[in-house]
Amino acid sequence: MKRSDSKGHVPVDSLTGEKVKWSSFKTRASTGIDGNPAQIDKGFSHLPSLPESTGGRGCHEHIDMEAFGVSPMDEHNMSLLDQVHPRSWVDPTPPADFVYDLVAIGAGAGGLVSSKQSARRGANSALIEYHLAGGDCLNVGCVPSKALIRAARCAKEAKTNSDELGVDISPSAVNVNFPKIMERMRRLRAHIAPADSLETSVAVGVDVYQGKAHITSPNTVEVNGQTLKFKNLVIATGGSAALPSIPGLKEAPYTTNATLYNLTTLPKRVIVIGGGPIGLEMAQAFAIFGSEVTVTLRSEKILPKEDPDAADIIHKTLEADGINFVTCCQYEKVTYEARAGQSIGPGGDVFPEISLNVTQGGVTKVLKCDVLLVATGRKPNVEGLGLENAGVEYNTQDGVLVDNYLRTSNPNVWAVGDVCTRFQFTHVAGAMAGMVVENALFGGDCQFDHTLIPWATFTEPEVAHTGLYERDFAERGIECETYKTGLEHCDRAILESATEGFVKIHVLKGTDTILGATIVAPCAGEMISELTVAMQADIGLGTLGRVVHPYPTIAEAIKGCGISYNRTQWKRLEEGKVVEQASAKTKAGAPSKAEPAALAATIIATAVVSAAATAAVLMLSRRR
Repeated sequence: MKRSDSKGHVPVDSLTGEKVKWSSFKTRASTGIDGNPAQIDKGFSHLPSLPESTGGRGCHEHIDMEAFGVSPMDEHNMSLLDQVHPRSWVDPTPPADFVYDLVAIGAGAGGLVSSKQSARRGANSALIEYHLAGGDCLNVGCVPSKALIRAARCAKEAKTNSDELGVDISPSAVNVNFPKIMERMRRLRAHIAPADSLETSVAVGVDVYQGKAHITSPNTVEVNGQTLKFKNLVIATGGSAALPSIPGLKEAPYTTNATLYNLTTLPKRVIVIGGGPIGLEMAQAFAIFGSEVTVTLRSEKILPKEDPDAADIIHKTLEADGINFVTCCQYEKVTYEARAGQSIGPGGDVFPEISLNVTQGGVTKVLKCDVLLVATGRKPNVEGLGLENAGVEYNTQDGVLVDNYLRTSNPNVWAVGDVCTRFQFTHVAGAMAGMVVENALFGGDCQFDHTLIPWATFTEPEVAHTGLYERDFAERGIECETYKTGLEHCDRAILESATEGFVKIHVLKGTDTILGATIVAPCAGEMISELTVAMQADIGLGTLGRVVHPYPTIAEAIKGCGISYNRTQWKRLEEGKVVEQASAKTKAGAPSKAEPAALAATIIATAVVSAAATAAVLMLSRRR
């Protein structure tokens, strides 16, 4: 049966004649309909609740996500919520016997791409979102964190690099206006939000439901009292911050990425639990802003999954930025003392005093802070969905179990993104979603290839990687050769005073087939795509060494690795040999029709390769 024309919409306010907005709701709640001050219950909140979450991998406690929301309710956050969680939303009302081609649960990157792409390709699709459209990336992840990182980079340039660059700015003259930094973040986040908004999904043909989804059978899901039938279901519920099992942590006012970006006052002291990308990015930013930052971790090394040389550079850089590291420690307990009524700083945040007890080398230490940021990884959101009602296999550690085609144990149910993979990146969720649309609706055979996933850690300098690491070759019994170009040999890096870094590329031994690469550079995240494309398209390292790169750019370091490989393949010219061979052929008589062209092609190709490689070598080596 044909569905109704309504795909979900924001209703019109009967008093104003305009669409219902968070701003009008806040005004009415604070002043009353008649314009006089209204009495608001102390328990009232403008903050939408979040979906339930599991605890961390290897952890036993659950994070109380219901306590997390969006704050402060200024014009930017109200604009954000108008896009990603409208104050009022009218769900579609399809006929009882209507069957969707595809229903996606979760409006992060995976759910948005699944539902919107299928609608654009002619399918009847629906999207169900309980919390904030755009998922973690837009609201509490990639977008807000990069806004803070940009501000930190500006502050660092002014504080530490200006003198070396010949710009006279004393460090004491640099004023970090943290409330303004956070206001900018909120403004830019709201500016980006329309791309992920509910109304944008509706505009491309998606039926949008704002509510909590519960799967009731192998081919039905319930939301807000309506039962939706589907041919294909996509689980795209994402993940949540993991909570380690530390006595007292659950009861303490800890912070995760879900609440960090609500701050309006710069905390004097920050402790980060965890040495992964999220924790280190924010640790560096807050240290540059002026907080006293301590990073604690159980292991000896930060970024334990990354190339050791890369991790060492980042560690040294972070220490130079003023971060204190407490490594190889055991967490004993967390306690806190409330400081009610003490508004600290112009932003108005009230910080408790939190104590983290750790043991390091048999010695107990008590570390104190105003903000305790827990950044110990993420876990899939799988509980409370009713997955068992659809015969979908899952567990709270690994999430929804899928095959290479991203299909679950129910052939009509698929999963994408953080809920089903350890590669918890927005770009991975989006790529997976495109595969699922092709496989589910068009009989495709797209397989998820985890060997070609690039990622970046946006510290300063950045770390980016694609493919395999050196340790992977040893574990798999594969022989490889590694080519490395340090940024100290790159003219642009020298001019930028950013020579701490490198490009490292691994190839299969005896060939130029690229199997993996790591880059440490100010723009590593921008550079890694060249190597990912090369791997995807089977372009060898030797070819990259012959590609003309603009000068001066840090990307020339990639070419430097290619030139290093080509050097191993160069033939040495013995004086007079080519001339004598050519003369001998001439004297021997007329060659066959094919021989002149083949000979000319060989000579030209050799000359072009040698000339290009030699020129590049000279360019890169002039400063050595």
